[in-house]
Amino acid sequence: MGFKIADRWFERRRVDAAITLIWEPHVVPFLRCNIWHVKGRERDLVVDTGMGLAPLRDFARDILGGAVSAVATHAHLDHIGGHHEFDHCLCHRLEAPGLAEAAPASTLAGGRFDPADLSTLADQIGGYDLDGAMVTALPHAGFDLAEYRIRPARNLSLVEDGDIIDLGDRQFQVFHLPGHSPGSIGLYEQASGTLFSGDAVYDGPLLDTLPHSNVADYIRTMERLLELPVSIVHAGHDPSFGRDRLRELARGQLRRWGA
Repeated sequence: MGFKIADRWFERRRVDAAITLIWEPHVVPFLRCNIWHVKGRERDLVVDTGMGLAPLRDFARDILGGAVSAVATHAHLDHIGGHHEFDHCLCHRLEAPGLAEAAPASTLAGGRFDPADLSTLADQIGGYDLDGAMVTALPHAGFDLAEYRIRPARNLSLVEDGDIIDLGDRQFQVFHLPGHSPGSIGLYEQASGTLFSGDAVYDGPLLDTLPHSNVADYIRTMERLLELPVSIVHAGHDPSFGRDRLRELARGQLRRWGA
């Protein structure tokens, strides 16, 4: 299959005065992670970093502050590809091996991931087209999909449920939200009701049948999210949504699981 060369790899949209959404338009929707930049007075956050197919930090250079922490909501390959570019990274201890070692078994596919063919995952999910390659273009001439690898993150700090990430003018509480993966986390700002949920919940078909997924944990996560007084959810995939939609999604999943 021949690929065009992308004019540029990332796109971005300012959400408000402090939050910017970045995405990779040439990555297939199943792996097109939402990358969130949060501007802080003393430190910026980058919540998830996409596939790592092109330099994220170069693209976002004009909006990044001097001190930046890259948060991994979990260690699936579509969320941690660019973490190696940042001098400080944060994740839950259960996801740390996937960032520090970047082993194939820590990626979404489990075992060896062949980026040219996602069809092996077709029996695990619904709602996404997995036929063909993971990209519709290449980031530059000569890029070899077969050589794609996740690079290990540097200077990794571990966070647990209840920890506070302080940006100087904004404080985000870490929520441990297991189910999709054992160490999935969200970041919640009580003052604004803003939740960065990763893949714990998004407005699309959730993955709960991966080898490390756990439905019992996921049920507890959904029950917790139902009680959270959010104003806006910025998720790991698909569009953002409000509290009513969060409750609708959570209740729908609980019904699906018979909980």
